[in-house]
Amino acid sequence: MIDSHCHLNLAPLGSNLTEVLRKAKQNGVKRIMVPGITPASWNVLSSYNSQPYCDILPIDTAIGLHPYFLPKERDEIPPLLKQFEDAVADAVANTKESLSLVKGALPNAQGFLSVAQGCAPEAQGCSSNAQGCLSSAQGCFSSAQGCFSAIGETGLDGHIPVDMNVQQQVLHAHLDIADSFGLPVILHHRKSHHLLLEALKASSFEGRGVIHAFSGSKDVAKRYIDRGFCLGIGGTVTYERAKKTRDTVTYLLWHHPESILLETDAPDMPMSGRQGQPNMPHYLTDVVAALSALSDIEPNEINAITSANYARLFKPSLF
Repeated sequence: MIDSHCHLNLAPLGSNLTEVLRKAKQNGVKRIMVPGITPASWNVLSSYNSQPYCDILPIDTAIGLHPYFLPKERDEIPPLLKQFEDAVADAVANTKESLSLVKGALPNAQGFLSVAQGCAPEAQGCSSNAQGCLSSAQGCFSSAQGCFSAIGETGLDGHIPVDMNVQQQVLHAHLDIADSFGLPVILHHRKSHHLLLEALKASSFEGRGVIHAFSGSKDVAKRYIDRGFCLGIGGTVTYERAKKTRDTVTYLLWHHPESILLETDAPDMPMSGRQGQPNMPHYLTDVVAALSALSDIEPNEINAITSANYARLFKPSLF
């Protein structure tokens, strides 16, 4: 399982991150995407690929400005967008540098392994050491690629007191920079599907992305899929009362399984039966169980399908 949307930096997850990651791993989570929501969050997320966290689970990160946290004063938007653009440029440069260093180590490790495997039987111990060297380099490669993978979380929210024109300005800035760097986008929606689809149509964005915490009709789902977007399915599908979304997700599992991602949105969006407590990444099993019950598709197959979808969207050069 891969949690494609989890705010590890928010309380109470961030204060006990090592244990949160260990419990997620114990319950079958293989990787986590953490979107950025404010400039302060970007700095925290940049530390997640250092020890000891990357030794527990690979953590992918994104840089974005969530509409909920946008300033209400219009004159604060231009400098904020400049800060965002600079942060993305720095993250891209740092990621490329890390990848270059690690990729350079791989041929040396593979060459060492080839020589070692050709040793006489009494010297085969060096083959074991070489294999360890190669594994370490490949592990570092994975960690480096997990540093920075997307733009977001951005989007449009019709339920907050932030001017929609401001939200649209910020969204278009995200789409433009995602397009310029060839990065996928993570999009937030709430009472805004029509506005979000109009914004995508009006923009020059030709890339891919994910509609986080999707809820809605089959028609809306297909319109996003036609634009190359995946749909993040989380806690909503665990509630029996969410009939429209559950019907849509059942349809998607059978007709568009290549467009589904798993997510928790932890610590928010609690699963059914867990109301009143913080959501956690290891509760992703609840989402998988709900999808399996709706479709009669085995949980292992759902995990395999959604993990492959995640790989195609966020890590095409790694998987």
